[in-house]
Amino acid sequence: MLNVITAQICFFIMLLSFATGAAGSLLFMKDDTRSNLWANISAIIGSTFGIISSLIVLVSGSGFSCNLKSSFPLLSFSIQVDCLCAFFLFLISVISLLCSLYAIGYTRQYYKHYNIGSLGFFYNTFLTGMVFVVSAHNGLFFLVVWEVMSLSSYFLVIFEHKEEKNIAAGSLYFVMTHIGTAFIILAFLLLYKSTGSLDFTIIKDSIGEISPVTKNAVFILALIGFGTKAGIIPLHTWLPSAHPAAPSHVSALMSGVMIKTAIYMLIRIFMEFMPDTPLWWGVVILFVGSISSLFGVLYALSENDLKRLLAFSSIENIGIILLGLGASLVFLALGMKPYAMMALIASLFHTLNHATFKALLFLGAGSVISKTGTRNIEEYGGIIKFLPYTAFFFLIGSMAISALPPFNGFFSEWLTFQSLFSGIKTTHIFIKLIFISAAGSLALTGGLAAACFVRAFGLVFLARPRSERTICAKESSVSLLSGMGVLAALTLLFGFFSGYISALLSKVTKSIVVFQGSEPAVSSNFETVRLQDGTATVSMPGILISLVLALLAITVFVYFLTRRQKVKKGITWDCGTPFTGRMEITATGFSRSLVTIFKGILKPTKQTDIEYHDSNLKYFTKFNITTLGTGHDIYNEYLYAPLNKLITRIAKYLSVIQSGNINAYVLYIIIALITLILLLVV
Repeated sequence: MLNVITAQICFFIMLLSFATGAAGSLLFMKDDTRSNLWANISAIIGSTFGIISSLIVLVSGSGFSCNLKSSFPLLSFSIQVDCLCAFFLFLISVISLLCSLYAIGYTRQYYKHYNIGSLGFFYNTFLTGMVFVVSAHNGLFFLVVWEVMSLSSYFLVIFEHKEEKNIAAGSLYFVMTHIGTAFIILAFLLLYKSTGSLDFTIIKDSIGEISPVTKNAVFILALIGFGTKAGIIPLHTWLPSAHPAAPSHVSALMSGVMIKTAIYMLIRIFMEFMPDTPLWWGVVILFVGSISSLFGVLYALSENDLKRLLAFSSIENIGIILLGLGASLVFLALGMKPYAMMALIASLFHTLNHATFKALLFLGAGSVISKTGTRNIEEYGGIIKFLPYTAFFFLIGSMAISALPPFNGFFSEWLTFQSLFSGIKTTHIFIKLIFISAAGSLALTGGLAAACFVRAFGLVFLARPRSERTICAKESSVSLLSGMGVLAALTLLFGFFSGYISALLSKVTKSIVVFQGSEPAVSSNFETVRLQDGTATVSMPGILISLVLALLAITVFVYFLTRRQKVKKGITWDCGTPFTGRMEITATGFSRSLVTIFKGILKPTKQTDIEYHDSNLKYFTKFNITTLGTGHDIYNEYLYAPLNKLITRIAKYLSVIQSGNINAYVLYIIIALITLILLLVV
């Protein structure tokens, strides 16, 4: 009981800290330094209490709730923090703490150029909105705080409003997020019509009264509505524009945490509100996850904007998370709860891992961009000499997102593979083929992701500088390095202690009603994680120890082999022509072969340049150089543009009813009233 009270007190202190941070930012608006410190220190304090609150609930398994009734019956301040909510609250708190620490130094570049007070206000409001989204226990209250989260993040996206492209990105985000919200509202209205309440507990208890047709409609509406926020393909069009437009610490939060709130609600609705899931629900999510993961990494490979590359990579990782969720729903429909729990653990673990290494990569990218003034990968090169610590942290993030052991990304992808392989082993032929396709998609995605981040790290940090901006770069301040350093350490710690974390996530899955009384098909302790059928085992401490021993053996071997050799340093022979950045491989050239292989999907643009080389002879030698550029936006070209034309055409036809005659408008009102009365009578 004492633990529950402590968790509840810490939760409300967190909310109070965020509110104080938002109000203080406006109060000190005229003083950039004070406003910056107040906003971010308040966020750090609030996030610290959020971590404490969530850990108490996760370890003890006991949650808490708070309800304040309103005179309007449908709207009440209703929150509930259970194990699932506490997991996402922990995610929000950890990433926001480190992003806020990073922001103390990062925000200084905006002094005297932008309003720091408004940044702090919307930043703390954004954090408050995300906390309420995962803890809301009433449909209408949820929609209110969902809108708070969406609007505050919109204002953060357009914070650098002097850049026109940021305004365009914000406008696209605003439209897409409200289209998604419209579908979410329809889903809740259907649930209200069937259960007579928007309270989550009543909805769960009354689920038997909902017809299969209504359940299927809610599934489709929720998948579209929350899928838009998560950035699944083809609803992702806002994400590659909005995430790069925001300040980098906000980008890290949006990509690492905000899009996961949609995953949280999908789990709530599909596994708690409507636990009797049809088989085709899981199949659809597996398909969406496969497409999003594969297409997301392909678009990242062809991208030359560093932050857009990371944004497309988030789409890829959302796809991997959905592969775990889809597999869990398929197993649940087939009555195979142990495998369903294992797949959900894999999905939740990758949610945690992606938040960690993607936040690290966005903060690393922000450090590079703030020091060079450009996001174009083609203008980097050799930055490791000028930003060595940033390069080291970015390298760790790159290895983690590429699923290299012993970092955390390896384990969650390994467990996702095991979930898909279990589906191949235990299901009938049609479902086997689906799981085989999903596993193949994940394997291809993993290989392409490794190539993508070899490209990103190599072209940004290695070789020679390709522009003057790089040469002038200096290492980031302690504030920025501290945020990145802790995140880098977490990627290793979450990998090393993956056994403990998977055991904790097992407790989270057991708290979901549909899994109560069941055990997952995977067991774990500090040393090993193994499938119950004995087909697969992994030991992250064993992998780390093996890697360390191998590295020591190689080091000793090389030392004894070369100890008597003398090292002679000199200028590299350059055939009489000095080395320049122009001689290095470009980002476009690095990915050219892969872009060519997948040109049917990427639809790259072609540009042919003609160069003349003076060979000191009578004639010039002509070279035709063909380059493959960024692909066409096929989603806008084939989906959104035709849809926009259709809506515009329909609007023109309907505009005839807007005659300007007041008598006609009164007639419309009368017809609408008669229609509503007839509907109520029926």
